[in-house]
Amino acid sequence: MINDLKKDSEERMQKSLDSMEQGFAKVRTGRANPSILNGVMVPYYGSDVPLNQVANVGLEDSRTLVVQPFERTMTSTIDKAIREAGLGLNPITSDTIRVPMPALTEETRRDMQKVARTEAENAKVAVRNIRRDVLSDVKSLLKDKEISEDDDRRAADDIQKITDKYVAEIDKRLAAKEAELMKV
Repeated sequence: MINDLKKDSEERMQKSLDSMEQGFAKVRTGRANPSILNGVMVPYYGSDVPLNQVANVGLEDSRTLVVQPFERTMTSTIDKAIREAGLGLNPITSDTIRVPMPALTEETRRDMQKVARTEAENAKVAVRNIRRDVLSDVKSLLKDKEISEDDDRRAADDIQKITDKYVAEIDKRLAAKEAELMKV
């Protein structure tokens, strides 16, 4: 039972880490990365769909994304969706859509670091909430006399070690992201 709880907590903590990485992907650095446009929704036949379902997104060079709509009639709609996505990007439209990445100022880099720190803090909170939930489940097993007090203490120590491992990984990835943001 306790092993199942530990395994479940580790899986849930890994999902929190993955979620943080997805959040980091949206924090733009000076370089072009197709994942920056992952959150862009495009109106298509009456409903909003993700950009990657109506166009191919690729790299032209290290500072320019290329968006090629599957249908030519979607070009202006996609252009408008990218402009209104709140990413600070201004696409250039011809037969394809080119999205140049503006150079980041020192102030913009600091703002992006704050966003990355917020993502990391949210991930840490999620990991700690998972720890709390699992410890509560272990306590209920103890209360129901399904495990001994020694098993309870051992499980609490193991779960804390797992939590510490994931918090350290979050800190490591945050440091890497901050270094990437500050690189000119």
